[in-house]
Amino acid sequence: MTGLTMSLTLVLLGLAGLLALARAEKRRAARGSDALEAQVHALLPQTQCGHCGYAGCRPYAKAVVEGAPATLCAPGGQEGADHLARVLGRPLAPLDAPTPSPLVAVIREEECIGCTKCIQACPVDAILGAAQRMHSVVENWCTGCDLCVAPCPVDCIDLIPRGAAP
Repeated sequence: MTGLTMSLTLVLLGLAGLLALARAEKRRAARGSDALEAQVHALLPQTQCGHCGYAGCRPYAKAVVEGAPATLCAPGGQEGADHLARVLGRPLAPLDAPTPSPLVAVIREEECIGCTKCIQACPVDAILGAAQRMHSVVENWCTGCDLCVAPCPVDCIDLIPRGAAP
């Protein structure tokens, strides 16, 4: 019995050690994945536009690290897709979305009713104003994502080429 008990004890200790090693490896892999996700996120243009099919740049970065295509970020362009491929060790591939021209939102202020729906929709807080007051876009902050256009009930927001006079 003593030999059997000792053998079982050694087997259980070995299994416990393997379990501890597996957990440590899982934590190490998660830290590595988090670091890679942060690196991928830093390479994205931070427009939070959702054109890639994800809710913003952080969810897209997570998806890319988990295997999603690195070619969906239109604002990042082909250069951005190539950077992502290099960081991820993937082959270079053509961008799956057309590269947009640099746009900026402009509010036709005389038509604005101050509903604040555009302010709520803007992912980068580029629209300033208050309820029942006219709103304006801070051009330097605007990413041209067009997320403010659809919610506007009076259709007073235009996207124009950056630098063009409104």
